[in-house]
Amino acid sequence: MKVIVCGAGQVGFGIARHLAGEGNDVTVVDREASLMQRITDTLDVRPILGHGGHPDVLEQAGAADADVLIAVTASDEVNMVTCQVAKTLFNVGKTIARVRDSDYLHKRWARLFADEGIPVDVIISPETEVAEAVLRRLALPGAFDSASFVNGKAEMIGVSIEEDCPVVDTPLNQLTGLFPDLRAIVVGVRRGKRVYVPDFDDTMQVGDEAFLVTANDDTERTLKIFGHEEREARRIILVGGGNIGYQVARTLDAQTGRYALSLIECDEDRARFVAEKMQRSIVLRGSGLSPDILAEAGVREADLVLALTNDDQVNVLTTMLALQEGCSRGLCLINDNSFQNLAGQFGMEVAINPRAITVSSVLGHVRRGNVVRVHAVGDELAEVLEAKIVDGSPVNGSKLRDIEFGDKLRVGAVWRKGELLMPRGGLELKSGDHVVMFVLADGVEQFESLLRGKEKA
Repeated sequence: MKVIVCGAGQVGFGIARHLAGEGNDVTVVDREASLMQRITDTLDVRPILGHGGHPDVLEQAGAADADVLIAVTASDEVNMVTCQVAKTLFNVGKTIARVRDSDYLHKRWARLFADEGIPVDVIISPETEVAEAVLRRLALPGAFDSASFVNGKAEMIGVSIEEDCPVVDTPLNQLTGLFPDLRAIVVGVRRGKRVYVPDFDDTMQVGDEAFLVTANDDTERTLKIFGHEEREARRIILVGGGNIGYQVARTLDAQTGRYALSLIECDEDRARFVAEKMQRSIVLRGSGLSPDILAEAGVREADLVLALTNDDQVNVLTTMLALQEGCSRGLCLINDNSFQNLAGQFGMEVAINPRAITVSSVLGHVRRGNVVRVHAVGDELAEVLEAKIVDGSPVNGSKLRDIEFGDKLRVGAVWRKGELLMPRGGLELKSGDHVVMFVLADGVEQFESLLRGKEKA
């Protein structure tokens, strides 16, 4: 597959790294020389220095025979124009644009991307997706990672294995006997820096991180079995009233009586705007790095501080300060991988990575194999994917025990006609099934070959 990625920032780099690592023909376009040098030094891609919206640059990048163009520059307008040029002049098969400004996505302007508007096949809105990820984390306080599949009927959760975990040293194949009616399966493990698919006779060790696929109705019980009974935060301090913070705040504020929310925003105009939209929440103008502002927000009585600004360092320091001042827990946005190892330390139980969420969203629209949803896990060393079995798929009509999955793939659940089925050796995959699967980064090509097929006309 030939892919053009316009934008060599963190998101563009992540997308290019994934796709090039899977053997795709990837060209990266950016006009920033330093970013292109990084791409050239680290990835096996074709670099083109120039403006992605210029026809001659796209022609040089090979747009005439590209399968997909992905525009993820820092400018919404450049991304949209790039897709327009790619579609109009070069008839690129699929165009994907990152659009961050919610004004473009308002329902009033739906015609903008309709048939006669800007020809963008897929719009990626990172702020909306990150806000949804934050809200999922709030609903599952015992998980350090989570994602929904098959329309919310299945969950992927990441849990830390701690000393009080009841199933430490228990072989995984015994969990079914201990909890016969539990619809959950361990599909992946992170031990140290290694992420792998466990054998069924492997055991969980203290310090491991386990990735499980569960039925939505069994998620809470699964967390308890793995030693996590943390209660949901109700008194919340949210720092940062930008696009992500605002969307999270609006959702929490609308749930009457469930949350007591105090929002801190340093920009006066933005703080005033957010305050006008809130019905019950308190909005304070100031810095989350100010002990006085945190005290005014009620940090000592707070269950959770949410640091959702655009600055990683501010988020980390705000969270650490709030914890020092008496807040129970901390959750913050972290873009830079160099900060990711702070997750789990100093009371910061989890760290949400907007870049990884955006990369996952884009990959879900690029992957072969009838992929419906992608969620990157373990610092993008693996993915959990939802894919549809169609006529022509090599696994259609095969029983799980007869499929050569190897040590890089593990089925977590199968959705069939309104029922979530747990993977058992005798389960036969059928056309129309949706399969939720854990896939190591170097197993994606194998995954695509197993699931590839064509829909009926």
